[in-house]
Amino acid sequence: MSLSRRDFLKKSATVSAVSAATLMGLATTQAMAASDAPAEEPKVAPRKGDRKAPAFKVQDPYPLGPDTTTYNLLTKKHVSVVTVNGKEMLQVDPKALTLLANTAMRDVSFMLRPAHLEQVAAILSDPEASANDKYVATTMLRNAEVAAQFQLPICQDTGTATIYAKKGQRVLVGGNDEQYLSAGVYETYTEENLRYSQTIPLDMYQEVNSGNNLPAQIDIMATTGMEYKFLFVAKGGGSANKTMLYQETKAVLNPASLEKFLVEKMKSLGTAACPPYHLAFVIGGTSAEACLKTVKLASTKYLDTLPTSGNKAGQAFRDLELEKKLLAAAHTCGYGAQFGGKYFALDVRVIRLPRHGASCPIGMGVSCSADRNVKAKINKDGIWLEELERNPGRFLPAAFRTKAEAGVAIDLNRPMKEILADMTRYPAGTRLSLSGTIIVARDIAHAKFKERLDKGLGLPDYLKHHPVYYAGPAKTPQGMASGSFGPTTAGRMDSYVDLLQSRGGSMVMIAKGNRSKQVTDACKKHGGFYLGSIGGPAAILAKENIKKVECLDYPELGMESVWKIEVADFPAFILVDDKGNDLYKKILG
Repeated sequence: MSLSRRDFLKKSATVSAVSAATLMGLATTQAMAASDAPAEEPKVAPRKGDRKAPAFKVQDPYPLGPDTTTYNLLTKKHVSVVTVNGKEMLQVDPKALTLLANTAMRDVSFMLRPAHLEQVAAILSDPEASANDKYVATTMLRNAEVAAQFQLPICQDTGTATIYAKKGQRVLVGGNDEQYLSAGVYETYTEENLRYSQTIPLDMYQEVNSGNNLPAQIDIMATTGMEYKFLFVAKGGGSANKTMLYQETKAVLNPASLEKFLVEKMKSLGTAACPPYHLAFVIGGTSAEACLKTVKLASTKYLDTLPTSGNKAGQAFRDLELEKKLLAAAHTCGYGAQFGGKYFALDVRVIRLPRHGASCPIGMGVSCSADRNVKAKINKDGIWLEELERNPGRFLPAAFRTKAEAGVAIDLNRPMKEILADMTRYPAGTRLSLSGTIIVARDIAHAKFKERLDKGLGLPDYLKHHPVYYAGPAKTPQGMASGSFGPTTAGRMDSYVDLLQSRGGSMVMIAKGNRSKQVTDACKKHGGFYLGSIGGPAAILAKENIKKVECLDYPELGMESVWKIEVADFPAFILVDDKGNDLYKKILG
């Protein structure tokens, strides 16, 4: 009997809500047990065609080594071992998935891996690191210390909740796995001081904020065994936007061409995604999507234990020698940790995959300085979560605990002409210390400003009288002036700059990352400035530099609303000045 689509969806929804007891019915468990039963490779009929083809062999495409991750036990509850047809099965109460997702997404929003913090701290003792490298590294370590108090998240962009899972065939969950994992994500984002970043389309052009940061991205893969393994990622838009796919050919697969190609693409990343980066490159892949998924997993260190050589069955492997060469190139490219220096990257991963003869996909991606990844597992011994660093302050030497020398003080509570006249005295690269009123506006607000101009309404006065900060805050903790409130990527607003400055608005812009030539040209033409704030350390900005926040315009836009903030000693660098000078052009020669 065939079912209509409507009846099928209705039936599927009903089945997903069936109790664990029903799912443990004999017919179902017999089928599941049978599917997991064969330990040997599948039988293959004798060849009748190509007798020269290699013998059939099952190859794990990503053969990982032993998992050396340190896990903490969350609880022994919600799991039990049952026997079905003489075989042990792991029965998991679906509430375990909600508990795990809630805890994992909470932890990863406020804490980082010790290994990542060790790498950042190593910048401070490297004599080759620039003063700006050390300033950024110090700020990031201090930010981690503030965030670990579980009030202000590491970064204001608390990301898209992304969950990768491998579910053993001998794991029974009495419910819809995605539903219970999503419930945990929902609890975290609605209960903690995080940001709702998911935008929901009502039609092709009209959008609204989801109001709870759902939907999450959840990918569950079936595998063998009696264990449920997870990787939870809070992926911000800035780093996600730097995931790139290049459809190349066999011609690039030689040492000289490939290294040159990868270095060129690495430099194209710029600083918008908050370096120092964990860089990942993948060469090959059975499809474009296989290549890019591997890029993302590689950037999280999930594939670190791959072998270091290939085989004729097509296993993925790491190229350690090429990783060293690319890291050296990252250290000498000039960008440094955002404002010039050595530490554009902390490490590089290069993975080789099999490919179709007519295709050579090459993928590139990053995990940014807010390296928010955490592994977990459920087995017969309980629910386990990777140990993250609860005391990041131990990585910051006492010598770096004193506040860095303040930048040039700029009073923002005066006419814009006076602010511009003050800034024009300082060259690109100068560190400033801003105090006064700033307007906050980002993507949708800029589209609204253009709509006003298109209708002949002119710009709001606040955009003419104050600097504009490209950002969107996380929720404000009780008793605090601001939630985490770091900058967003400047480049997305490049197309508006000349238009707004020609009407007297956006004369001083504050954000993160390098910008296009059209911004440099507009600032030279109209006498404007672009200032760079450190991308990533959003918690410490909220705690130390932002004194007051109020919604000024478009409240229906949520975090994309226009805000008015009062700041004190807000750090920023002159990246583009009113004479057409661009710090990054100077750095890169």
